[in-house]
Order: sequence, then structure tokens, then C-alpha cells
Amino acid sequence: MSLALSTLLFEWRRYMAAVMALALSGLLVLAMTGVFIGIGKGFTAIIERSSADVIIMQPGATSLMGGPSGVPRRFIPLAYNHPQVVEVQPLDGAGGSFQSVKNVDPTMSQADRAKQGAPRQRFVQTSIIDTTPGSVTIPTDYSQELVDALRQPYTVAIDETALPQLGVKLGDKALYNGQTVTVVGILRGYPNMMQPTVVMSRDTLRMVGQADTGPRVGPLMIKLRDPAAAQTVAAELNEIGKGQWKAWTRQELADANAGAMFDEGILVIIIGGCVVLGTIIGIAITWQTLRGAIMANIKEFASLRALGVGMGSLNRIVMELSFWVGCVGVAAAILLTWLVSLLAKAGAVIIALPFMLLVVVGGGLILIAVISGALSLGILKNSQPADLLR
Repeated sequence: MSLALSTLLFEWRRYMAAVMALALSGLLVLAMTGVFIGIGKGFTAIIERSSADVIIMQPGATSLMGGPSGVPRRFIPLAYNHPQVVEVQPLDGAGGSFQSVKNVDPTMSQADRAKQGAPRQRFVQTSIIDTTPGSVTIPTDYSQELVDALRQPYTVAIDETALPQLGVKLGDKALYNGQTVTVVGILRGYPNMMQPTVVMSRDTLRMVGQADTGPRVGPLMIKLRDPAAAQTVAAELNEIGKGQWKAWTRQELADANAGAMFDEGILVIIIGGCVVLGTIIGIAITWQTLRGAIMANIKEFASLRALGVGMGSLNRIVMELSFWVGCVGVAAAILLTWLVSLLAKAGAVIIALPFMLLVVVGGGLILIAVISGALSLGILKNSQPADLLR
């Protein structure tokens, strides 16, 4: 075991402030970035968790949030021309007013309901699934009981984060565009920070008069015979389309959706501010902590010099010590962020932590520690062997 690592293990209390400074700096960046990525995943969860292997959208769409994604209905039979394609379904959606009917007299006018303090109407987005067993539009985390419940006419499912806003709970009835629907399912992990979302079957959407029967439909969800061939099939579908559409694998679209979140200038400013603040705090505290720890061990360093150890070797010891402090800080930051994500999950908030985000932030924290160590090297000049005689 190296001298630097032994020093960190046996005198860990002296370096705890530096480790915690790095951990909290990493937590700040990871949590803020993870929340924004999680918001984006909440918007696109119904596609990313579907059993679709390939998604077809307009050629100009850069993500589900980057431009129109719908395509002409005539593309549906064209997609079947590929021998690997076994199912193609458009992802329909709509929107409308939603109001709980608890303590509401249906014969009263809107003005009278408002006077009585009845639950007000909210505008909601609507997503659909096809309730045919194994349908490509059914998210993989939907239970069979939920799919069976949504198969019944005029039934909806709502994410748990939207229940307080809409004033309903499981089993309640509500008015959707003036027609009575029943809440038969509570979803988890499908939050929409912009406005509440309800899920219903395509048949129910048609019954409430909002089925998309026009010449254009939503993105096409495609199931393949061999999901492992998704990359190849997507490329071949793009050749078949001759520029009329763009076929994405589910993973490609998921990555594009995550990246689209950072196209918003305000998000870049917020996250950039967190990075700058975390870097300043991390370097300042880590530098001062390492400086103080080296000063506390100055006699030990002086003893090493008296034994013939050169300044270059002492500098390498300090830099290695800084590196190990950074590594421990990265581990602590990931642990703290994971604990925070569990607390957030209990409150139905998604904190997404992609592997590349952990790598980038972890590398940044180690760099901060190394820079702090380099700034502390000057204190070694005080490690004069003659001081041991005092």
C-alpha cells in the first residue's frame, strides 16, 4: 500500500472536510442534472417503456420534443413491406378538460359550480394504448390487470403525481370533455411537469370523439420479429422511406430525447451555474483542507527529507493523496445522490443518472481534487529537516 493511501486511511478525519466538499459539489451537479433528465424521461416514458423496437417519425424531427413527429397514415402499410416488421401502430394522443364529479351536481352551470367551490376543470393531455394482448403501444411496466381495466369503455389511468391536481383517486368518476370516465389505474413513473396526463385505450378515445381519423397520425411504433436486429432494420427502413421518414431505434430516440432537454437555454444556464458554484466550493474547501492536513503532518514530511527523500517525491505523494481524496469524494457523491434519488422517488420525482453523467461528474471531481493538491504543494517548502531540532 502506498504512503499516500495509508495516510488517507489512518488519518481520514483530517481529510473528511475535503471529501464532503467534493461529495456535496457532486451531489449539487448530479441532482440538478438528474432532475432535468428525469423530467424529460417523464414526458417520453410511454414510448421509451413500450415494446416498440423501432419508431418512425418525420425526417426533420430531432426528438419527440424537437419538431413535429407525426407522419402520413399511408406510411403504415409501407412499413409492413419490411419482412422483420410484425406490428405497426400509430401513437395517438389528444387533450381535453378534466373535472372530478365528487360533490358536483351535473345539472348545475359552471358558474354555480364555481360558487359552491366544486373542483375546477383542468386541461389534460391524453395518451393511448392498444389493449390487444402484447400490443406494441403497451408500456412494458403495465400490469395485465391494468391493461384489462383499460379495456373497459370509458376508463382512464392517471399518474400518481397528477392525482392532487385533478382531485381524484382510484375508483373515482370524472368528466372528460363532458363525458363520464372512471379512474381504474394509478401509474408510477409517468410525471408530466407541464400539465397532467391521462391514459386511455384507443377504443375509449374513439368513444369520446377524439380518435385520429385524418390523413396524419402520430409516431409509428413498430415491433420486430427479432428485436436484436433493430439497428439494422431501422437503417433498412430509412432506405425504403427514401427520405420521407426517419426510423429510430428505441435507444436512439431515448438518447435524443435526453439531449433535447439541454437545447433549452435556461436549463443550460441553471446547470452551468451549478457546475461553476460546485467547482468553486469544491476547490476552495478541498484546497484549504489539504493545506491544513499537510501542515499538520509537516514534521513527518521533514523527516522524510532528512532521510533523503527529494521534493519531487514528496510532491508526488501529495498529488497521489489528492487523487485518492478525489476518488473517495466521487464515491460519496454517488452514494449521496442515490440516497436523494430514493427520497425523490418516494415523492414521485424522477432523478435519472445516466452512466456518462456519472463518468463526467466523477472525472470533474477528481480533477478538482488534483488541482487543489497542486495548489497545496507550496506548503511543503516549510518541511525543513532543521525544524526537527527545535
